[in-house]
Amino acid sequence: MADAVDQSEGSMSLLDHLTELRNRIGIVFIAFVVIFLGCFIRPFGSGSANLADLTYHWLQAPLAAREEVSRMIFTGLHEGFFTQVKVAFFVSICITFPVILLQIWRFVAPGLYKNERRAIYPFLLATPVLFAMGALMVYYLVIPLAWGFFLSFEMQGAEGALAIEVEPRISEYLSLVMRLMFAFGVSFELPVLLLLMVKAGLMTAEGLAEKRKYAILLAFIAAAILTPPDVISQVLLAVPVILLYEISIIGARMIQKKRETADDTADDDKSNLT
Repeated sequence: MADAVDQSEGSMSLLDHLTELRNRIGIVFIAFVVIFLGCFIRPFGSGSANLADLTYHWLQAPLAAREEVSRMIFTGLHEGFFTQVKVAFFVSICITFPVILLQIWRFVAPGLYKNERRAIYPFLLATPVLFAMGALMVYYLVIPLAWGFFLSFEMQGAEGALAIEVEPRISEYLSLVMRLMFAFGVSFELPVLLLLMVKAGLMTAEGLAEKRKYAILLAFIAAAILTPPDVISQVLLAVPVILLYEISIIGARMIQKKRETADDTADDDKSNLT
């Protein structure tokens, strides 16, 4: 109990916990709103680009690099505006994500022992890193391959046949890209979730290994739901998820081995005392 928060002096009532939770949510909300509004500010005058514009240019760069596409369109008067709102929302969520994790940590940490806090630090740091890895994999690997597949369905015009050309709508394109990034980012959090459950004693390495075939099946089902209806993007999501599952099994075995070593040490100490 020496490492824990002093329960007699530091205990909090239910109302205090709710107040603390409200304050943490308020910090996250304020940070999100400030960043969201900041996306529309043009720092160098009306002709300069704001953060939403820069993000839009970055997201559409893989499509702009294709020779088959020369422009993007919007078909509704409001579509351009709401697309920028979507991009600003996307940017705000990405930037606010570490703030959300920090506020969750500050809400939970006072009730944990010192050794428990040390055990959670790696998971806290790994969460945004894995999410970013998933999003970057979409941008640099999945999107170029998927776009090449989709654009292969263009057809040249001929006598008696009209040409089939792609003219992407900005709202559909950006919604697809952001959905892919979110799907891959969340999927890459699998090791964090599984290893936390192993640490909590809810799962074991043996149990994960026994359920491997079900995990593989679920990985492909999730990939079919979360990605566009093409084999390339589905395989590129399912395979990393399966590899992350295997890494989770290895990590779970390491956690269990470390726990068993600590238990053996504790038993030896008790026997020496007696």
